[in-house]
Amino acid sequence: MRANPLLHRLAWADLDPAYLRRLVAQARDEDLAGLGLKVRPRRRGDCSSAALALPKKMRPARADLVARQPLVACGLPLVPLILAAYGGRARVRPRVRDGRPVRADAVLATLAGDPRALLAAERVILNFLQRLSGIATHTARHVAALGPGRTRLLDTRKTTPGHRMLEKYAVACGGGWNHRLGLFDRVMLKDNHLAVLGFAAPGQEDPARRAGRPTALTARAAHSALAAAVAAARRAAPGLAVEVEVDSLAQISAVLAAGADVILLDNFSPSQIRRAVALIAGRARTEASGGITLASLPRYAGLGLDFVSTGALVHHSAWADIGLDWQR
Repeated sequence: MRANPLLHRLAWADLDPAYLRRLVAQARDEDLAGLGLKVRPRRRGDCSSAALALPKKMRPARADLVARQPLVACGLPLVPLILAAYGGRARVRPRVRDGRPVRADAVLATLAGDPRALLAAERVILNFLQRLSGIATHTARHVAALGPGRTRLLDTRKTTPGHRMLEKYAVACGGGWNHRLGLFDRVMLKDNHLAVLGFAAPGQEDPARRAGRPTALTARAAHSALAAAVAAARRAAPGLAVEVEVDSLAQISAVLAAGADVILLDNFSPSQIRRAVALIAGRARTEASGGITLASLPRYAGLGLDFVSTGALVHHSAWADIGLDWQR
């Protein structure tokens, strides 16, 4: 990973092999042993292959993993781990590297070995590759839509539980960057954190005022409390970046005074972002987020932003079309 605390791009070497083996084992056991069911089946294994009464000794089989559409390949280093989980009676020869764009009909990898192992592992292999290549391909489209320039495209923590690091790796393969890997690597003060402290963010209407009740804090007190929160974060987590979310231009001066490293401009229009960037004037990094789509991304280029983030890279991605073609 990059040393820059504000920017990550996960590489395969950053992923824990034990974590990957656990994911593979869970996927295998869902298929072969009903993992997740309260009452597990008594009959386990690949009943389809068993029903064919295949001989114990068979000639090795060969099959190609083939892209059915143009895509960005991702997840190929998982295939040896998957085959190992099915007894190691088959092997893989990758034909492309993760992160490589390929045309339709391109061979991604060739599998060879015991046909029973290949038949049993086929769906798990395809599930991982289709999901991860889909994220990488979707991310590449967003990167192209944003275009060249200083603004980096970031993902979010909106990921499939248990699969975050793999999905963020897929974003990196597609040319995107990883925002926060988790709650552990950055302090992010959002509107809900400020609400827990008992006040609206500076420049934000206090809910008590809307309800006709006395406000908890004056604007000056709110500014002071925010500065205290940032200072407390620096003491508690030295070395971590502190990011503060704002949803109006009026909040920016207080956040700058508090010494935030990054200001998250939440649901700002492009014209508001231009004004915010001018107001911040390089005193903090800037990130835009909220409602950003593939169609709207080009509008955020050239505004002087450091970052644009969207969870859509993962949660709006579609599985890539990849098939396993048996060689006769």
